[in-house]
Amino acid sequence: MKITFYGHACIGIEVSGKHIIVDPYITANPKASHIDIYSLKADYILLTHAHNDHTLDVEAIATNTNAVIVSGYETAAYYGNKGFQYHPMNHGGSWQFDFGKVKYVSAIHSSSFADGTYGGNPGGFVIEGEHKNIYIAGDTALTMDMKLIPMRTKLDLAIFPIGSNFTMDVEDAIIAADFVACDKILGCHYDTFGFIIVNHEEAIKKFFDAGKDLMLLDIGESISL
Repeated sequence: MKITFYGHACIGIEVSGKHIIVDPYITANPKASHIDIYSLKADYILLTHAHNDHTLDVEAIATNTNAVIVSGYETAAYYGNKGFQYHPMNHGGSWQFDFGKVKYVSAIHSSSFADGTYGGNPGGFVIEGEHKNIYIAGDTALTMDMKLIPMRTKLDLAIFPIGSNFTMDVEDAIIAADFVACDKILGCHYDTFGFIIVNHEEAIKKFFDAGKDLMLLDIGESISL
């Protein structure tokens, strides 16, 4: 399983020969100006919620790739009503896709489209594929529901927002890592806007002091599990 960071909360996943893009917000992010969305491969687009900084490039990528859009019911149906392929989910539900199993789990945040359309409840994803398991928390506060995840799934990687203001901060993300019983963390949702600037060295040290590994990848950088 290959994980690529495309800036903000956008993640690329290659698993079992399939390409997944999570929360595509690239073209309006000056830090990701070197990423060409039309060169990205996508069999699926996973959306944690409807906010513009997670959905901006959905339609362009889906039009270019014919990807299936996977999200909570209201967000997925929003794109289905526009003629895109979609797969709706809801909290606690799982589906066996051709690349692996996906479970839609809870998140505490808000969710609406840029045009004001209600986006349903936000969520996160637990993905099991190629004998590796990852948790994409989405935009969320620290929540006790995270403790449920390791009861069903042993994680190899957790992807957490760390920028604070709109989501968890670094300290809460360390607690979240304990809750999900995973010490390998990929940070996201930081530095894009003035509200969510993070001191990288300080954040990495706090995780290290807690016995955990925080990865803050350059945009376009990849890791393999």
